Amino acid sequence: MLELHCHTTFSDGTLTPQQLVERAVAKGVKALAITDHDTIFGWQEARTAAQPHGLEIVPGIELSTTYNDRSMHILGFYPNPEKLQTPLNARIEGRHRRARKMVDRLAELGFPIDLPPMPGSMAPGRPHIANALVAAGHVTSAQEAFQRFIGDHGPAYVPYEKFTAAEGIALLRSCGAVPVWAHPYLFRGGIVDEVLPELVKAGLMGVEVYHPQHSFSEEAVLADLCKQYDLLMTGGSDYHGPQKKPKPGSVDLNSLKLPLELLDVVKQAATGLAG
Repeated sequence: MLELHCHTTFSDGTLTPQQLVERAVAKGVKALAITDHDTIFGWQEARTAAQPHGLEIVPGIELSTTYNDRSMHILGFYPNPEKLQTPLNARIEGRHRRARKMVDRLAELGFPIDLPPMPGSMAPGRPHIANALVAAGHVTSAQEAFQRFIGDHGPAYVPYEKFTAAEGIALLRSCGAVPVWAHPYLFRGGIVDEVLPELVKAGLMGVEVYHPQHSFSEEAVLADLCKQYDLLMTGGSDYHGPQKKPKPGSVDLNSLKLPLELLDVVKQAATGLAG
């Protein structure tokens, strides 16, 4: 009944916060976290839409950071928005600069694209570039766009502006948020059980154990590591909205059937930070 990792149109999701709430209610979700990339602007719309249904909205975010010069995502739950918004503005501006650089590189390669209007509250990402490549007729799918142009080693790829995982964890802790390593087995910059101690030293408080692209054996390893380092466990579908051509491993809302008890532990940790 629990979803602790979902995206809206404020980052790279395809549903507005209201649409996401409506789908969550239809799927039987009781508590839904809004964890857009580097922005918190989707919270209020989600809360307003959720109120008539009794759906609990968990305020969250997914920070884009780096570790060993590779992309690492850190989830944060229950941050103080007043403390977080100013540093987030810098992150969103960086995402806009990154998107413009990739557009420029594609034009230099002979594949010009037009991005849709993106207000300052929106955090653009590579999926927006991929969709624009499809719309321009340069590729037939977002997957092809990543493979040919904007994947990590593609000719139009531009890395995030440097913001380390340790800096991201420290920022979340300073804003009263519970920092959690998102989908560790999708990280390509090191071995999980070797990287985790460094993140714990930096202040990490939890691990996203349950994720559609984690195998049962990987979940078991992560659960053991959480016990070893006294970390809380979270999970979610990493839902980005319905897809015409679903990515391998993608699932619908509430497919993981996670118990609400996982959220109780997150709330306790957040209360401890606020205190």
